[in-house]
Amino acid sequence: MKFQNKNEKNQTAFGKWYARAVCDETVDIKGLAAHMASHNTPYSTGAIHGMLKDMVNCTKELLLDGKNVKIDDLAIFSVGLHTTGAPTADDFNANTNITGVRLRARATGNLTPTTLKLDVKIRELTEYGASENKGSDSESPDEI
Repeated sequence: MKFQNKNEKNQTAFGKWYARAVCDETVDIKGLAAHMASHNTPYSTGAIHGMLKDMVNCTKELLLDGKNVKIDDLAIFSVGLHTTGAPTADDFNANTNITGVRLRARATGNLTPTTLKLDVKIRELTEYGASENKGSDSESPDEI
């Protein structure tokens, strides 16, 4: 999808047209299990669903224990922090200087920006026009 940058604070980008990835569906764990079961596996959708749910729970547990979790050829999941600085080490307080916690995912193995660009199907979904940007300029998880 194309969108026009209307953020006047960024004068180098203001008014220019950019691409935005569009997703037409979000597949949940149940849908992923059904998809996996359709690939000639001896495991049922229910068995795969249970394993995936366990994987999610264990991944959360390991992340909260301070570990990174690597799923080969997909991503390394880790916890990231948003913090504010303190003038000195003595002034730093985790409760006040840590302002947010994020889940990070870094591509790994065969899933790199280079291979992704080769594998992705790039196409235009709409024609250029100022009236097409009806949503916000921020990407929601469904637009990635």
